[in-house]
Amino acid sequence: MVAGLVTDLKRGSRGSTSPRIRLLYVTTVSPTVRHFLSPYAAHFRALGWRVDAAANGTMGDAVLLEAFDRVHELPLSRSPFDLNGLTRGIGAITRVLGSGYDIVHVHTPIASFITRLTVRMLPPDVRPMVAYTAHGFHFHRGGHPVTNAVFLTAERLAGRWTDRLVVINDEDYEAARHHRIVSPQHLVRMPGIGINTDLYARSSVEPDAFNRARQEVGVGTETPLFVAVGEMNRNKRPSDAVGALALMRHADAHLVFVGDGPERARVETLAELNGVRHRVWLPGFVEDVLPLVGSATALIMPSKREGLARSIMEALALEVPVIASTARGNRELVDADGFVVPTGDLHALAMNMDWLIDHPADRRAMGRRGRSRMVERYDLRNLTRLHEELYRGMLEGG
Repeated sequence: MVAGLVTDLKRGSRGSTSPRIRLLYVTTVSPTVRHFLSPYAAHFRALGWRVDAAANGTMGDAVLLEAFDRVHELPLSRSPFDLNGLTRGIGAITRVLGSGYDIVHVHTPIASFITRLTVRMLPPDVRPMVAYTAHGFHFHRGGHPVTNAVFLTAERLAGRWTDRLVVINDEDYEAARHHRIVSPQHLVRMPGIGINTDLYARSSVEPDAFNRARQEVGVGTETPLFVAVGEMNRNKRPSDAVGALALMRHADAHLVFVGDGPERARVETLAELNGVRHRVWLPGFVEDVLPLVGSATALIMPSKREGLARSIMEALALEVPVIASTARGNRELVDADGFVVPTGDLHALAMNMDWLIDHPADRRAMGRRGRSRMVERYDLRNLTRLHEELYRGMLEGG
């Protein structure tokens, strides 16, 4: 489909006589590129495209240096209030864009806003087309009215500078339509960023790796184990998982947090106060998370806000059921392969954790249903095809 564009290009690289399509991915920090976008680089480079990446931390990442044709270091901050970072970012992105690109695809809020603003300031004859994937708008149901208004205003402003807006859940799709962030023909719905379901499969993990992963964090092989994956911040509500653990009937259940962040100390304190510190494990970052998640009774996702959580997809692909909050995106990902509970309802969370321990056959059936859905809808091969269609529409139709 897109391969034909390499030889029959309707819109070549601005300022270049080469027919090679040039694609730039921009994010705030390099882990987003490494974990989510590297497979797309491999796919489009195999089609003959030039694929570059720009983010904070790229130059020190050997994986990215190999995965992309070129990487650019950006002095970006994750704080929207860092005005110096904003100024430095605009200057750095302007220099990066001087390499000449057909498409710039932006991810993460800060990088996306700054990049679109910078592109808008370029002369029209050297301006690339811009796609923006919103991994969950920062205005949402349940958000504070003031912050919702600020983030909505920013999205509507930047929407004027966006050739394609990609949203990954139904709530954001309806919000984008309702608020007319972009015109309807420039709004695209995709089921997330995709996962490699061949990699995230029980058959891809050595049988004893599941037990070894438990032993490495200090949990017995037969112990009920619940896993939470992601940065430990207020949005992820890790304290809810600790509170639910303390309410469970099964006093032998354990909880592992994979990741780190500003809420870690609070989690430790809360676990001490509730008398469950000996059953809460905090190994921090884990290089290979597959065996640990695959060994779990269930994945716990009590977040206040989500886009379309990759960790939920990975758990379901590994045939591990999920207990998630009613946050946007979670409601779409978790169906008959887990439970969705009201955000902040610790009793409901604890009740479903107990139920999964009490019903092992049902738990395994949930896991099988989850994998089937992930393979059918969320597999990376499906998402790369959708990205081919996205870029083809941009290159051919503007």
